[in-house]
Amino acid sequence: MYVNQQIEPRRSQAQRRAATRRTLLDAARAVFRDQGYAATTTEEVVRRAAVTRGALYHHFDDKRDLFRAVIEEIEIEIDQHVQSAAEGATDPVRAFIAGTDAFLDRCLEPDVKQIFLLDGPAVLGWQEWHAIDVKHAVVQIELGLQELISAGCLDPQPVRPLAILLHGALIEAALVIAAADQPEAERAALGASLLRLLGLDAAFPTPPHRATAEP
Repeated sequence: MYVNQQIEPRRSQAQRRAATRRTLLDAARAVFRDQGYAATTTEEVVRRAAVTRGALYHHFDDKRDLFRAVIEEIEIEIDQHVQSAAEGATDPVRAFIAGTDAFLDRCLEPDVKQIFLLDGPAVLGWQEWHAIDVKHAVVQIELGLQELISAGCLDPQPVRPLAILLHGALIEAALVIAAADQPEAERAALGASLLRLLGLDAAFPTPPHRATAEP
């Protein structure tokens, strides 16, 4: 009797490698988040990933290289989250506020806080860590500022210098939030202050979800 059985196609070598790399990154992210970089061992990562040490070193040079890859992924996720928040807004002011809020909100999440903000600069060094963030963040800030200028919410001016300064303010805010004893309170206060810094509190004075921020 003939039985029609659906056979799962065999994965290619490239697909298997990609799957192994994905598993390692997921496992490493969980361990780095829960234990911090210093306490994380490659033995724990490969155990959680259920792969061999050889598999880890096939994809990454060492623990630092693995950590850097996790940082890159977190940065891309933040970038996408900010874009999505801004795209859902109805005007340039709300879009800029939504993007800023989305970034600051992500700073409260355990993996972003521990891996990206607390361990990132210490492990990679400020210059390398900062360069990764600048590569993703400053372009988005420039686009948002240009929209504000086009809408008449900011005076016409060179966008790049302002984007660099605002990026510096956002990074400093993120680091303060990560180190704070009361991160939610710091996040609300710093978010409100950033609006005042740009004069956007006058254009849109009371964002609904920031009504309780410090006066």
